Amino acid sequence: MSERVRVLIVDDHPMVAEGIEAILDTYDDLEVVGTLSNGRDAVNRVDELCPDVVLLDLNMPGVTGLSATELILEKRPETRILILSMHDAAEYISTALSHGAMGYILKDVPTEEIKTAIDKVMNGEQYLCTGAFSSLNPKKISDGREPLTSREQTILLELAQGKSNRDVADALEISVHTVETHRKNIKRKLGISSTAGLTRYALEHGVLQGTGRL
Repeated sequence: MSERVRVLIVDDHPMVAEGIEAILDTYDDLEVVGTLSNGRDAVNRVDELCPDVVLLDLNMPGVTGLSATELILEKRPETRILILSMHDAAEYISTALSHGAMGYILKDVPTEEIKTAIDKVMNGEQYLCTGAFSSLNPKKISDGREPLTSREQTILLELAQGKSNRDVADALEISVHTVETHRKNIKRKLGISSTAGLTRYALEHGVLQGTGRL
């Protein structure tokens, strides 16, 4: 039997977290490794708990779901983030995806849909529940490209200036491995295979404009 998928649930409403945990515990191929009530704890404990998937509430006091998403992915870029939310407005959904979430689930979906979402993101696919997809679809990105997170945009800016992975790592105080992972994700999302291509993209899309850094 293959290893079970490790799931971390983060929601500041205990009844919601406990309800999701109870459902997920019924699946033999899943293991709930923790339920936390705020984003800060999730960021601080992600290395300890090593989740494959984080079910993350969007609206939490302190460190929000969006901030937690970016911080978790900086620590563990391989983690899949699924946002849980009551909000179905397109701007909420597109912002969550641009911050690095791989999926967006409304809290009123049938509980078995959460399992479907976990399976999809573990296969490397993006998942939007029906309500979220319907809201977002009219505002689909015009060129079909997957949006970059704000951290990826920062790294693209550094790389487009000709900096090495080591230079970027030193400038942003992150590991070279993290930079390499972001670089691969940027190239995959933009469909670009070379550093020269990244620089050209940055110039054409105004990433390098107005920075005062060239």
